[in-house]
Amino acid sequence: MREILQELFEKRAQQFVANHRSPKDYFSKAERKLESLAKRSAEIVKVKAAGRIIEKTNEEEFQSIRYNAHYQYLIKQKGNLYMEEEVEERLAKFYKETLIMDGEIKPVENGSLHVGDSQPFIADNHDRLSFQYNRLKAIQYAERWWNSYNPAYKKFENDCTNFISQCLHVGGAPMRGYPSRGAGWWMQNHNWSFSWAIANSLRLYLSNSTIGLRAKQVSSPDQLVLGDVICYDFEGDGRFNHNTIITAKDANGMPLVNAHTYNSRMRYWAYEDSSAYTPNIKYKFYHILD
Repeated sequence: MREILQELFEKRAQQFVANHRSPKDYFSKAERKLESLAKRSAEIVKVKAAGRIIEKTNEEEFQSIRYNAHYQYLIKQKGNLYMEEEVEERLAKFYKETLIMDGEIKPVENGSLHVGDSQPFIADNHDRLSFQYNRLKAIQYAERWWNSYNPAYKKFENDCTNFISQCLHVGGAPMRGYPSRGAGWWMQNHNWSFSWAIANSLRLYLSNSTIGLRAKQVSSPDQLVLGDVICYDFEGDGRFNHNTIITAKDANGMPLVNAHTYNSRMRYWAYEDSSAYTPNIKYKFYHILD
């Protein structure tokens, strides 16, 4: 079965390279990605796909394998090359060692943590907490931990906002508001504020905070710089459910981002190739202030 999965990886990888596409086995993820690349005059010149088995289960003649598929795309844009990476969790099912199903396990952003989305942002009256945001440290942290988890922090099943909060904190943003979960932005003593770990709550915090970690909302992604944050409302229903941090710019000066849950490195900011993408998607762009 490992051999079957490896054959799948190799076949899937070829679908991202235009010269090797076959209409009969062309699949939507590759199509979305290639369309997104074409819009910005970019192309994939080489792709590698590898897998790591997470869990196996057996039931009589059926076997299920949950695994991670790690893609590496070498992208060329206006003569420049850069490497984008992403990891997706997948489930393969076999009957009598014959593959009968293989599909992506789509994460549900913030899962049970949605309870916090209804919590209002609570301002406090402390004096302003001054700090200098070290963007380089934040980016270095995002690069180091984009596909793994720092044991110094609590890990969430849906980890995108926790990861961004860690990046901001390592960059020098001060925690505040403990122990009120609805106030400030903090993680301490195995507990955390809603804004630390919940996508929509961090978005509200960045929109309203006047002390400590603060941000200015701008109108377009090209106005952001490295270390800034993008918030995503995939369904366009007003509840933001994903966050990323900018770690690079492409040849057009547009953001490339790192993220958790959909573990990604130097991914194009618009997420048009994501399984979570919908035509109703909305974004908010936040420039972090010192």
